[in-house]
Amino acid sequence: MSLQTKEWILHSVIFTLKHEQGSEAEIQFLADGERILTSIPTVTNFQVYKQVSAKNDYRHGFSMEFANQVDYDAYNEHPLHVQFVNERWVVEVEKFLEIDYAK
Repeated sequence: MSLQTKEWILHSVIFTLKHEQGSEAEIQFLADGERILTSIPTVTNFQVYKQVSAKNDYRHGFSMEFANQVDYDAYNEHPLHVQFVNERWVVEVEKFLEIDYAK
């Protein structure tokens, strides 16, 4: 359960991988993303989604919550996040849309 305050941020990204749908590579990317990103201390309520709307052609979503901007910045700068982006995201993601929400 999230504890939303006026400083709360919901970080979400919808994306399509270069991997074939249902492939081991796709499954592994989603599992690794969850495992790696949830190990960053400021990340809360991490979710992995399958995008099902016919209104766009993205296939997956990650969302996570942060208590405030300081926690969000700590996540963005965390070595595990930077490594995941550089070694996996840039290599394996075909396209994405990132959205951050606040109350």
